[in-house]
Formats: sequence, structure tokens, C-alpha cells
Amino acid sequence: MKSQTVATTNLSDLHISKRFSNLKTHYDARHEIAWCYMHARPRPSFTPELLDELNAWCEQLESGHACSGQPISYHVLASDVPGVYNLGGDLSLFRQLVESQDRAGLLAYARSCIDALHANIRHFNRDITTISLVQGDALGGGFETAMSSDVLVAEKGSKLGLPEVLFNLFPGMGAYSLLSRKLSPAQAERLILSGTMYSAEELFDMGIVDVLADQGEGEMSVYDYVKRENRARNGFRAVRGVRAHVHPITYRELLDVTEMWVEAALRLEHRDLRMMERLVNRQSQKSEAEAAA
Repeated sequence: MKSQTVATTNLSDLHISKRFSNLKTHYDARHEIAWCYMHARPRPSFTPELLDELNAWCEQLESGHACSGQPISYHVLASDVPGVYNLGGDLSLFRQLVESQDRAGLLAYARSCIDALHANIRHFNRDITTISLVQGDALGGGFETAMSSDVLVAEKGSKLGLPEVLFNLFPGMGAYSLLSRKLSPAQAERLILSGTMYSAEELFDMGIVDVLADQGEGEMSVYDYVKRENRARNGFRAVRGVRAHVHPITYRELLDVTEMWVEAALRLEHRDLRMMERLVNRQSQKSEAEAAA
């Protein structure tokens, strides 16, 4: 619950930003945490508008202009859509681009995705610990984005998965790169090709989720993690540096895979696009139900 976050910090330490329409950001000066909540419309997926704002926010973080230039030790990417972290790629847009065989449009969209993903992977070129807070469904690109942080915090009951194989495609914005650094390549491929939704509890047992939080206590678990890291921040930071050195994820790697994804997308057939349309309808129905609730 968002009220728990405010309760842990003095309101005078809270800096609110209203410059975005698909993001809500605030800064906790006491803990040096920049919080960023996604809220894309009409569906909580990676629309071009959300991606534009997310990349602009990443640029502010990298330049040091975010949060009025205040010191940032942690960045948390979350969602303020009840029950949803992010439903992944803009499938309605995908369908249009595939039908028109618009290779340039698909690649431009995909590059926008990996721009934000890689900025998070490289900590915005700063000494910032990146944290993803999942409080609900994280599908496709939503799951990829959640895994791109140093720390993945997920509430019990959240569902995460890669459904792309259901419409004859694969998750091309980092899933294989990220999963194969936590699992064996064979395990990563099985997870990607299963199309299965996994619970946060299952992914915690697999080592993909780092912190398992009780329902409604995600923000409190983030603060608990920050306190734990702060007690040995030099050690935590050094281990992350070793991981990045031994298992680097370069922009070139992401781009190469993305280009393979574009070619695969252009080969989709009519029946695949019909399945994609059904998934869009399900996303829309879920969004409407959550809004009504």
C-alpha cells in the first residue's frame, strides 16, 4: 500500500514530480530513494508514451537532474495500477506493425524498450542500486523490466511470466540475457518456451525473485532491504561490480537479440495475430475490472 511508504518518511522529505502523465515519481531524502511508479493508459503496458517518459526519466537520473539534483542511492521502479506491475509490450501496436510489415517501426519500438532496460541494468552510469517492486502481474516486457534491476522484490500472490510463445513469438527485450545469468541456459529456455505464469513464491525458490514480501507490504520490504544493504553497502556494491564484470549484459547483445525478435515478428501468421488480439482484449478487460475495483 502506498500509504506505508509515506508513513516511513517525513513529509518534508518527500519531493513530488508531476511532469509525467504515465509516471509518478517522488524522492525520499532520508533514505536517498527515488521512487518511480508506472501508470500507462489505456492499458498498463509499455505504450510508446510510457516508454518516452521512462527514457526521459532515465536520462534525468543519468545526468543527475532527477529529484532536483539530490543524492540518490536507490531507485525503485514500481506501479500504482492495482494488481498489475506491467502487462508487457503494446500488443495492439505490435499487431498493426506486423500486419503492415513495418520493420522500421518494430525496431524503433524495440530499441525504445531496450534503451530503458539497459539504463536500469547499468544503474544509469551512477552508484545507484536499482530495485524493482512487483505488486501484481508482470508479463512479457514487464517481467523483463522487473528482472533488469539489481534487486527484484515481489509480493506473494504476484504472477510473473513470458506469454509470447502463445502467439508464436519469443520475449526479445532481454529475457534470455537476464534469465541465463540466473539460471542455466537450458532452464532459461524452458521457462521462455513454457508460456507459463509463475507465482512470486515459485520464482523466489528458483532464485529469480530476490525478496519475497507479504501482500500489501512491498514498500516496507523495500525499506527493510535498503536498511540491510546500508549496513554493508561497500560489500553489496563490490559483489554487484563483480557480477557485472563476469556476466556483462551489453547494449550490443540486447540490440542483436532485438533484431532477431523483429525478424521473427515479421514472420507471424494470421492465426498468431488473432491470438495476439485475444490477449489484448484480455488485458483491456483486466484493466477495466481493476479500474472499476
